[in-house]
Amino acid sequence: MASRVEVVLASGNAHKHRELNALLEPLGFPLVFGPERLALEVEESGKTYAENALIKARAWSRALGMPAVADDSGLEVEELGWGPGLISSRVAPTDEERIRWLLERMQGKTRRVARFVACLAMVLPTATGSEVVMAEGICRGRIALEAAGRFGFGYDPVFIPCGERKTFAELGESVKSRVSHRAVASRGLRDLLESPSMVESLSVRFCETD
Repeated sequence: MASRVEVVLASGNAHKHRELNALLEPLGFPLVFGPERLALEVEESGKTYAENALIKARAWSRALGMPAVADDSGLEVEELGWGPGLISSRVAPTDEERIRWLLERMQGKTRRVARFVACLAMVLPTATGSEVVMAEGICRGRIALEAAGRFGFGYDPVFIPCGERKTFAELGESVKSRVSHRAVASRGLRDLLESPSMVESLSVRFCETD
């Protein structure tokens, strides 16, 4: 993809922008933070991560007339019926309150199996509509007994990925950028976009002009 091509991140979450900008950097395009271009609220009315990600990506792509990528993700905990899931960011107003909400519901529970799930949707405008590329990532782990660490955001201070003894917030970006749900989804998206057929399509559509 040509370096002049810009892709907007369909999100008002600055943490996600910073994280995904680094994860998608190998594709060679700048990931524009949505609110820097437009104030847009999109209702996440889908029943799956994929549906919500696509709703957001399509809305931002149409509004700005440019390629857009959106993330929809959540934390799923076995003892909570694999919730909070789609409503992970809506159980409380702040990260601190969401973590407290989770730990209160996990009090006394010895089985603490959990997973982070992310879906990335990229919408590419075409002359006749749009083209969609999607990828999903899962990171399995467990819920810590208490919050620990100062890195990351969201539920990172209480999520311990498989094979580790510390939370994402303690392990930092060097680990998270390799094994997190968004890291896995980003690699999948990059693989799809770098496939020969897609590269040829993108190089024609977004070729640089003088």
